[in-house]
Amino acid sequence: MPLGNFLSGMITLGFLVGGLFFLRFWKRTGDSLFLAFAVAFGLLAVGQAVTALANTYFDDSSLTYLIRLAAFTLLIAAIWRKNNAPR
Repeated sequence: MPLGNFLSGMITLGFLVGGLFFLRFWKRTGDSLFLAFAVAFGLLAVGQAVTALANTYFDDSSLTYLIRLAAFTLLIAAIWRKNNAPR
């Protein structure tokens, strides 16, 4: 399925570009929220790459779910930490 591989690659690249975008802001500001977003987007890119390389386009792999769960848990924890930090 060449089109599926191409689209999965584009989605993976989009996640990587998003992660690099947040990494640039983290280097500029030093805010840990940006670092958490960069790592989470990196994890989402890895999850998408695993899905594409395994040729499972219906996400029936538990490894993909665990990688996405880790990414979204990291995002939620970073946002919660940022909102509940003492001012």
